[in-house]
Amino acid sequence: MFVGGLGRSGSTLLERLLGELPGVTPLGEVVHLWARGVGADEPCGCGQRFSQCPFWGKVGARAFGDWRRSRAAVERLRNRVDRTRRVPALAVGFVGREAELSEYVLAYSRVYAAAAEVADARAIVDSSKHASLAYCLTAIMDLRVVHVVRDPRAVAASWRSVVRRPEDGRPMTRWTPARTAVHWLAQNLAFEALRRKGVEVVRVRYEDLLDDPARTVRDLAARLGLDAGDLGFLGDREARLGVAHTVSGNPMRFAVGRIALRRRPAPLPPYQRWLVTALTLPLFLAYGYRPRRPATRGRR
Repeated sequence: MFVGGLGRSGSTLLERLLGELPGVTPLGEVVHLWARGVGADEPCGCGQRFSQCPFWGKVGARAFGDWRRSRAAVERLRNRVDRTRRVPALAVGFVGREAELSEYVLAYSRVYAAAAEVADARAIVDSSKHASLAYCLTAIMDLRVVHVVRDPRAVAASWRSVVRRPEDGRPMTRWTPARTAVHWLAQNLAFEALRRKGVEVVRVRYEDLLDDPARTVRDLAARLGLDAGDLGFLGDREARLGVAHTVSGNPMRFAVGRIALRRRPAPLPPYQRWLVTALTLPLFLAYGYRPRRPATRGRR
């Protein structure tokens, strides 16, 4: 399963919750695995460095023999085929660079298969989010896409706030509300176009996940053909999370134990809220958001 959408929309939270279902293993943002895991040796979600994590060591051995054998090729291919500017061409069926695209997708396929084998999982979750990667993968392989949508005003508030990466303490990228709105519209339109191509795309609103997590996860599991189990890890406003071997992603990928699931007012000035609303209006309304309803932010 591929979790897609704009960053700061709740993809990490959704992936972690799906990862608690029987037979499901979350992998984090696989798109950054080679640069941040293999190259920079950043910590896995389990807390150990990527090179020291037994799970990823076994995955790399099964998939490629050794992670470093694949790094240069995958990063070169990503720069060639996995580009946002190629999405319109892929959306209308023009693949191009087929040999390179096939080689690029094969690397992901090997990671997915090896991870499923190591974890003895029925399903794995890649929360890479990028629409361009989703188009690359679905052009070659059969993939289920979970499209996460969040109120763009709350997304804009999150992108303008200071969040430090727990891996190195550096601040994460910040965007202006206007830039966030443009990216929000572009990314979500790309996933809507992917659905029209016949790809199985299941949409989930972040606000629904926070308001009724058990029902949202149960409904999503049913649509994806997963066993939801008893959802004993989910309460009314909290969840209990185990250790997850995730590479890259929001800081909450390191969370273990009880976490709160709640909405909080988003500190976005009124004129910026209206600007974001105006720039995203077509999909803003289509997804059920309303201009006068205040934006909220919660765990991402």
